[in-house]
Amino acid sequence: MTILHTARLRLEPICLDHYAGLRLLNADPVVQRYISGRPETPEETSAMIERVQGRWKQFGYSWWSFIEEDTGELVGAGCIQHLGHDPANEHEIGWRLRPDRWGRGYASEAARRMASFAFDDLKTPSLAAICHPENANSAKVMQRLGMRYRGDEVWHGQTVAVYDIGAAAFASVSR
Repeated sequence: MTILHTARLRLEPICLDHYAGLRLLNADPVVQRYISGRPETPEETSAMIERVQGRWKQFGYSWWSFIEEDTGELVGAGCIQHLGHDPANEHEIGWRLRPDRWGRGYASEAARRMASFAFDDLKTPSLAAICHPENANSAKVMQRLGMRYRGDEVWHGQTVAVYDIGAAAFASVSR
């Protein structure tokens, strides 16, 4: 399983050792406001870890925990996965951060590194990202990556804003 590094973060494949930090992250109603609309239960966090570990075994990528290098704390999570969890669909990039770490550039930093992994290691031709239409902060991270608004689509039973970027466009903005 692949560990990724940025200037300030270590992206480790999600595992049972991350349960406490993921519990804190996913039980936060502010974090979940635009994701599920409600805090995640302890059982849902455990089930998510199990699902993600299965995807790491199946695909060789999935969700990472964002570990802050300075503190060793889990401050967020992000993924490269198939949109809608269907391998027939394009790759999706996603992230979430603890609110006490918002505004520090961590989401953009981690997203840039995960996108590089998707394009350089997986050789994916494009990446999509989705967010609740009112989630302006997430949309800003997508735009900083060079992603362009594609339109509104229905994923996971809800209408979401979809952004995407191709490999060549990412290479030109990430130089």
